[in-house]
Amino acid sequence: MGFDLSLRYSTPLTPIADVDEVLGEFLRLVGYLPNGEEGRGSEGPVGESLAYRLVRQCFLGEPSRAWQPDELAVALKTTRPTVYRHINKLKSLDLLEEVGVPSRRDHGGGRKAYRLRYGNIARAWDFTEAHAQNALRRYRETVNHLQTLIDQGAAVPPAAKTVPRAAARGGGR
Repeated sequence: MGFDLSLRYSTPLTPIADVDEVLGEFLRLVGYLPNGEEGRGSEGPVGESLAYRLVRQCFLGEPSRAWQPDELAVALKTTRPTVYRHINKLKSLDLLEEVGVPSRRDHGGGRKAYRLRYGNIARAWDFTEAHAQNALRRYRETVNHLQTLIDQGAAVPPAAKTVPRAAARGGGR
């Protein structure tokens, strides 16, 4: 799975004392929650959205717990496919880690479960931040290479002559 993080310039949310307000805005800034008017996403108030409740109630409510998708679906009163859609978004931010948990049915194999990486949002963010720095470093390498090509005259072809449409079609009116 690829790494996917929205990067927007924002002032720190440190003056805000309400955890739900800070969390909602943070999740919007990084691209997990949709942008909406007056703090509302497409599902109504952000605090009532499934995406927000998954993070707030489950992964931050019990940060070291490994949640199986079926458990999350029951806790959030939704379907497994919906849970997986949101889990995949959080995994693309590298905030979650996948762990195996024993299953009653198979002896040894286990089932997939997910938890907040390191059981701590700040430590999980360290991992996300490292990936972002790596991505920016790779962009820098590409930009430097592009500039080298431009400086060598290899990347930019001479401007094409503008040909009137009528002439290009083989005649006028």
